[in-house]
Amino acid sequence: MSDIVMPAVSPRVRSLHAQMTLDEKLAQLVGYWVDQGDEVVAPMAGEMVTSTRYEDATANGIGHLTRVYGTRPVDPVERAAWLWAEQRRLRDETRLGIPAIVHEECLTGLAAWKAATFPTPLAWGAAFDPELTEELGAAIGRSMAELGIHQGLAPVLDVVMDPRWGRVDECISEDPYVVGTIGTAYVRGLQSAGVHATLKHFAGYSASQAGRNHAPVHMGRRRLQDVILPPFEMAVRDGGVRSVMNSYAEIDGVPVASNPELLTSLLREEWGFDGTVVADYFSVAFLHALHGVAANLGEAALLALRAGIDIELPTGDAFVAPLRELLDSNPQALADVDRAVLRVLSQKEELGLLDEDFSSAPTAVDLDSPELRELARRSAEESIVLLRNDGMLPLAEPRTIALIGPNADAAESLMGCYSFANHVLAHHPGTALGVEIPTVAEALRAEFPHASFVLERGCDVEDLDPTGIVAAVEAATRAEAAVVVVGDRAGLFGRGTVGEGNDVDDLELPGAQRRLVEAVVATGTPTVVVVVSGRPYAIGWMLDGPSAAGAVLQAFFPGEEGGPAIARILSGATVPSGRLPVSLPRSAGAQPYTYLHPVLGGPTDVTSADNTPALPFGHGLSYTTFAHEDLGAADAATDGAIVARVRVSNTGARTGTDVVQLYARDVLGSVTRPVAQLLAYQRVTLEPGGSATVTFTVPASRLAFSGRDERRIVEPGDVALWVGPSCAERETEAMIRLTGPVHMITPESARVATAAVSLLVADPR
Repeated sequence: MSDIVMPAVSPRVRSLHAQMTLDEKLAQLVGYWVDQGDEVVAPMAGEMVTSTRYEDATANGIGHLTRVYGTRPVDPVERAAWLWAEQRRLRDETRLGIPAIVHEECLTGLAAWKAATFPTPLAWGAAFDPELTEELGAAIGRSMAELGIHQGLAPVLDVVMDPRWGRVDECISEDPYVVGTIGTAYVRGLQSAGVHATLKHFAGYSASQAGRNHAPVHMGRRRLQDVILPPFEMAVRDGGVRSVMNSYAEIDGVPVASNPELLTSLLREEWGFDGTVVADYFSVAFLHALHGVAANLGEAALLALRAGIDIELPTGDAFVAPLRELLDSNPQALADVDRAVLRVLSQKEELGLLDEDFSSAPTAVDLDSPELRELARRSAEESIVLLRNDGMLPLAEPRTIALIGPNADAAESLMGCYSFANHVLAHHPGTALGVEIPTVAEALRAEFPHASFVLERGCDVEDLDPTGIVAAVEAATRAEAAVVVVGDRAGLFGRGTVGEGNDVDDLELPGAQRRLVEAVVATGTPTVVVVVSGRPYAIGWMLDGPSAAGAVLQAFFPGEEGGPAIARILSGATVPSGRLPVSLPRSAGAQPYTYLHPVLGGPTDVTSADNTPALPFGHGLSYTTFAHEDLGAADAATDGAIVARVRVSNTGARTGTDVVQLYARDVLGSVTRPVAQLLAYQRVTLEPGGSATVTFTVPASRLAFSGRDERRIVEPGDVALWVGPSCAERETEAMIRLTGPVHMITPESARVATAAVSLLVADPR
């Protein structure tokens, strides 16, 4: 047996493993995509389609069943009856009687027909609410468990590095701490329902060259350790995640699917991960077909197994016949197979599959219950960001509203790339959505029942044809207010404007949408623009200058209740509380950009190129105002904790929720340090005139970085602290000093700040 870290294996699993033939072992290391057809829902799925019959593929058992509910529109109850019967067949008619793990996508809810669709992860980031995300994950997990699904392929913990990348809507934030805390909350929620979460995409995927999908990643170890890896470490160490999926990327020439330093040395030996590593779809075969580091599929399988991949998904392209041909001459590979099989069997035991009799399939399910819709509504409302408001919002009961734009009356525009509607139903025209998804137009009519509406598309999302703009301008001219809804249409691999494979080389709104907005604003009619998108666009022109709209809302694919959430914010029934989880880009030419840059990574006198974002990370307005005062903090040891207190007050006339943001700057370091770094955050709801003290307890390890020897350390020295409405605004400041020797980060080092909120009694005067 290999000397690589082994799971804690029960006697039952060892006994089962000892009875297995080689073919039975290999069968446990692969999935089978029962419904795979012409639909392209994974990279190169058409080219990689398997020719093996299902009956043949499962003759010796099978490790996973791939997307039983999530490949085509199937009735959940009918499909569950098939699945329960199939699991009984695997139990009763294969020699060892081992059932299959069933996995599904679940990034915006269970990706199945008739299941609730929640906001996209970039919206989770905008809400800055880990508790709500945990609740969301638990609800999704309960729906999955009810249908006999054991593993969910989420969350995505890729840190946003470049908004040109098509998969930005699947990500949470450009800040690794926000990604880590919210992603770990999702893991806890999903796994509380007995469904194993899967971290994606470990690691570096989002840092691809020029934001191009699968493109090479050029990154040093320091940036990898300090920016890319911390969210994954948090989800492993603090969230107890049970599965990890590799990245498609290569880092400095080494594809991650063949990288034992990441998949074994770091993940297992250093972090202590003892779950399963699953291959992203076809990524084992890609070692041969795309990366060119393996001469054939058998060699690709050897590389992946040796690196630490346990299960090939979605099907056994490399881990079955091609691998088997090479095993007789490779005894080390046999040990690698045994190790992976023990991990898979241990996972099945942990999930209860070895004891399940599959006697009672569900006869009725409600995957879009009122409780789920209420959760979808709350999630959407918390995530919507008010970028600009000259006083136009909330709308004051206008008598006539011109409702304009390609996303004004389009349900599919509210959902992300991995929603069932955009991921699967796009291949099945004419099939009903299966859930109720009110459009912005429908929701606004319900919210303003006494107003008269005129609806004009103006242009399509991608179409450059401007002819419809004339009618839109006429409608705006006759109305008391104009609401222009623009943005993206999610899809995959060239279908749509954002999503997997839909990368861009500029960050202007797609098609003729900028011309549409500018023309409507030019009418002089008070105009609010709602951007419903999966990435942040370069829309500084609509925030300031001659084309500035009266108000601008950013909604990152807000899901099935997104239309009503937008309508309630426009009417004032809901007070916006979202904050930007990513910087709003100045231009495509300013990318890649992150607020976590050192001095020379931002605008300076030594370059004429200004990359200052149109709006900074953390920005978001409200219908009330907040003041942050009296930040205080004491010096702390490098191996201790910073305790910082700040008073936040609602100085406006509406009850509202603030996101209190504590930032820091390490003034002097042995390597260059960011000009700003989010240390902690906390949502606080206050009535008008109300105040609260927020006490943050921040481990000094939040200021850790990779020193010159690339070991993670905390250095002594001065640290500037501030609280403000974004990373760029210092409303109240303090200076502390970290004291003591250089502290080496260990597995026991704390990773998460805590916050305590104490409401203050108002002065009766």
